[in-house]
Amino acid sequence: MIKVSIIGAASYAGGELIRLLLAHKEVEIVHLTGNTYAGQDICAVFPYLQGGIQREIIALTQENQRQIIADSDLLFLIMPHGQASGMAKDILAAGKKAIDIGADFRFADAGVYEQWYKVKHQAPELLQEAVYGLPELYRKQIAAARLVGNPGCYPTATILGTYPLLKAGLIKDNSVIIDAKSGISGSGRTPSSLNIYAAASQNMKAYAVAGHRHTPEIERIFSDISGNAQVINFTPHLTPMIRGIHSTIYADLRQSIDGEELTRLYKEVYAGETFVRVHDHGSWPESKWATGSNLCHIAVTADQRSGRVIVCSVIDNLLKGAAGQAIQNMNLMCGFAEDTALPLTPVYP
Repeated sequence: MIKVSIIGAASYAGGELIRLLLAHKEVEIVHLTGNTYAGQDICAVFPYLQGGIQREIIALTQENQRQIIADSDLLFLIMPHGQASGMAKDILAAGKKAIDIGADFRFADAGVYEQWYKVKHQAPELLQEAVYGLPELYRKQIAAARLVGNPGCYPTATILGTYPLLKAGLIKDNSVIIDAKSGISGSGRTPSSLNIYAAASQNMKAYAVAGHRHTPEIERIFSDISGNAQVINFTPHLTPMIRGIHSTIYADLRQSIDGEELTRLYKEVYAGETFVRVHDHGSWPESKWATGSNLCHIAVTADQRSGRVIVCSVIDNLLKGAAGQAIQNMNLMCGFAEDTALPLTPVYP
């Protein structure tokens, strides 16, 4: 049994972490923090948790941070950019483990992080130790880690969708184009012009075109896989669905290969992976196929006329793109079965 705390528990990802962890027989939730909702019971913030847990949300302060860390074996950090890095330093100094669901530990270079996120990194010395938390690529490193940077939702779907091609050297450098769609929950709980009903319903919009913060994260892992520096084009879109990521990936092939061969390659690469489903050639995954699960659904083909490969990769942005993947990482870090408390069957329709 391990004791965990969730810093930023009143977020959508925090609510999903609580829901999933309540089914984890090896975990006890000891502290929930959230400054906006401090003093409220978590069930007042998320009434659907009624009967599952009673825990007051507490404001995180310098005074109580030390006690929260002392009471915990592992902490999930869901914090504004730049804040998790400072707390992670204290967590590791106390001999505890941390999983950052934000962006502070997704990069090896503090300069890249600061350029894209416009905040100072408070613990650049930890970046070389932090492990990128995509288990399908870095399982052994995660199992030995004290500090994990949970991947972003867009990068998770996109990297899993492209990994077999990069690993096999089948696509040309700097040729990847990513056209990705996200559900509205990806923009968080705070009302904004992006996520209020009147703006988001019956509408689709591109945003952060040629400048989304997930771009350097994807490029970093693509470069790691291929062994060459990679530059991508990435355009995200907000769509009128609540949750889900649908990433369509295009790249120039180095050689002629048909869709059936590519599908066989993907099935070989992901054979034995609990949370990746490679579909038969010609079957294209839909975002709803992943809703409420920790799964990534992938399909691939080749366009012989243009000489390009086309991949579709879908996940639930709040599960495999956030809370579910964080628990998958926790399971590895703590020696539990990797799929413990993680749903494999989606909610449909």
